[in-house]
Amino acid sequence: MVENTKNDPGFKPEILAPAGGRDSFLAALSAGADSIYCGLKHFSARMQAENFSIPELARLAALAREKGCKTYIAFNSMVKPNELEQAGRLVQRITDTVQPEAIIVQDLALVNLAGQADYTGHIHLSTLAAMTSAQALSMMSNMHISRVVLPRELSIDEIKTLAASCPQELELETFVHGALCYAVSGRCYWSSFLGGKSGLRGRCVQPCRRLYTHQGHSKRFFSCQDLSLDVLTKLLLDIPQIRAWKIEGRKKGPHYVFYTVRAYQLMRDHSQDPEARKTALDLLGQALGRKTTHYRFLPQRPFCPVDIERDTGSGMFVGKVLPAQSGPPQFKTRESLLAGDMLRIGSEDLPGHTVYKISAYTPKGKKITLPQRAKGIAPGSPVVLIDRREPELANRLHRLEKQLDLLSKPAQKQAEFSLRLPSPVQAAGRAEHVNVRPVLPQGRTKGTPGLWLSPVLRITASKTVYPRIWFWLPPVIWPEEEGRWIRLLHNLVRSGARKFCCNAPWQVSLFPAREDLLFWAGPYCNSSNALALEELQKLGFSGAVISPELAAEDILSLPHSAPLPLGVVLSGPWPLCVARSIHPDIKPGSLLQSPKKEPSYVQKKGPLIYHFPNWELDISAHQRKLETAGYRLFVHLHERRPAKMPAPQRTTSFNWDLNLL
Repeated sequence: MVENTKNDPGFKPEILAPAGGRDSFLAALSAGADSIYCGLKHFSARMQAENFSIPELARLAALAREKGCKTYIAFNSMVKPNELEQAGRLVQRITDTVQPEAIIVQDLALVNLAGQADYTGHIHLSTLAAMTSAQALSMMSNMHISRVVLPRELSIDEIKTLAASCPQELELETFVHGALCYAVSGRCYWSSFLGGKSGLRGRCVQPCRRLYTHQGHSKRFFSCQDLSLDVLTKLLLDIPQIRAWKIEGRKKGPHYVFYTVRAYQLMRDHSQDPEARKTALDLLGQALGRKTTHYRFLPQRPFCPVDIERDTGSGMFVGKVLPAQSGPPQFKTRESLLAGDMLRIGSEDLPGHTVYKISAYTPKGKKITLPQRAKGIAPGSPVVLIDRREPELANRLHRLEKQLDLLSKPAQKQAEFSLRLPSPVQAAGRAEHVNVRPVLPQGRTKGTPGLWLSPVLRITASKTVYPRIWFWLPPVIWPEEEGRWIRLLHNLVRSGARKFCCNAPWQVSLFPAREDLLFWAGPYCNSSNALALEELQKLGFSGAVISPELAAEDILSLPHSAPLPLGVVLSGPWPLCVARSIHPDIKPGSLLQSPKKEPSYVQKKGPLIYHFPNWELDISAHQRKLETAGYRLFVHLHERRPAKMPAPQRTTSFNWDLNLL
């Protein structure tokens, strides 16, 4: 619950630390973090982190409780139809064994499963849920959500707008430091589209970090710097609804965790002290992250988060590979190195890079001989310090390990979870085909008309046509534009519009009285299982277009347990991602090529940037199977192809023939 703390001099937001493994968890405890978030080996949005077993995390959480520190578990992964029982058992096991103070979820099925598993802690809505609506914050308590993790794309003014509408019982959490995604969180399909490894399921292979060719130049056009609000966090101290400052970095080591936690403690506790701020900035400079940016935090001075010239990897630059006269390669270190320091040799986004561990203290200026496996790395390639175990930190971790060893191992209990699924709806009636366009076509066309909405769009159709049109809302509506959207939607309803497709569940809150309106959840809602659909039903949705990320087996099985009528995107351009920024060197509508020569382009649509591959999604060959399975709404997306783009050479079935990871 958020109490009235605006005038409370003792009010302090939590410093929320990341932990991808035991050493990072202990480093957060040693630094004095107020709370720690981490993931298990399943259903976490950072599956490439080491992550935790339940017995291991139970002991760590018990140690954290002894020290007054909370443990939050990230269950922020999209759940496939056949994974619900497994996810429910996991929630029950962590409830009995770990007893976390909160779980962090993006898939609404986890809200439902938490109730079925008698989970007693708090539920936090992940940034992957793209909750940007001030109007919708009042919905959260009915969904048993006690905290919303805000997207990283928001400005301080937008954060204040959300805080002003925040109900007393709801908390807000905001990122203050760590890696940025180019895409809006929860609106990225890039990794999945190019190979079945879904960012929504924690397995992103980071295609945005790679070199792309545009107008003859190969640059990192989408690779973001790290977010660092540093001294600007002072502005957050005046917003009592912000209950936690979150540090990103579950793939980072203990050095990073310790230094960033200490830095933001100083920013929070001594915000008026220039010396403390200077020390905090020095600590962040030693944390081995990337070059940093304030991004959009200051609305009067927004920054593009992309630095096209800089290596994608994090860490401190310590030298370059020297030209080899003979024998193994070397480099001259620009910093003193400690025994156990981990170096990355070469650029992380280029082939051939490797990691090397320093065996003994090496003073600044000394040449270091690199291992034979670095022989193929080009002279001039960077050598970067990516993790270290300075003696003081190692001793701190060792002392905590001794305390951890004194704690008894938790009793292993067999989870007795019985999954309750909703009653499936019986598909009835003929299939409907909806053609969704940015502009309504003139004259008669096949299927039902659909229209992408924009607050500046002028609709020239006759009012008698309005009830037939499916009006589609965008994947994200930012707080600064919400008022315009509310006025637009109210005017449409008064004009006779009745059918709306919302591409975030929270968009239903933007409408007037809803009794005679038909709401469907759009494909960007990432609906992928029966329990998520049941939660959408509770919010007032009459149907859902499922996530196009799913594979054939999941798509065809879902109608058998779905409590709502279902639709599917059958054909059309589907974006690699949706973003809020674009590097000024990229010309919208011009050809981009990946390292594998895959063509793509970007388009601006109002405040959103869409990155489209130059080939379209098409599973129309499977329409008969989909109808037999129970699908009744078939969506065909249409976009104006840029004149400069070559004709597509193929289509894609997305993950239809793959095993979505």
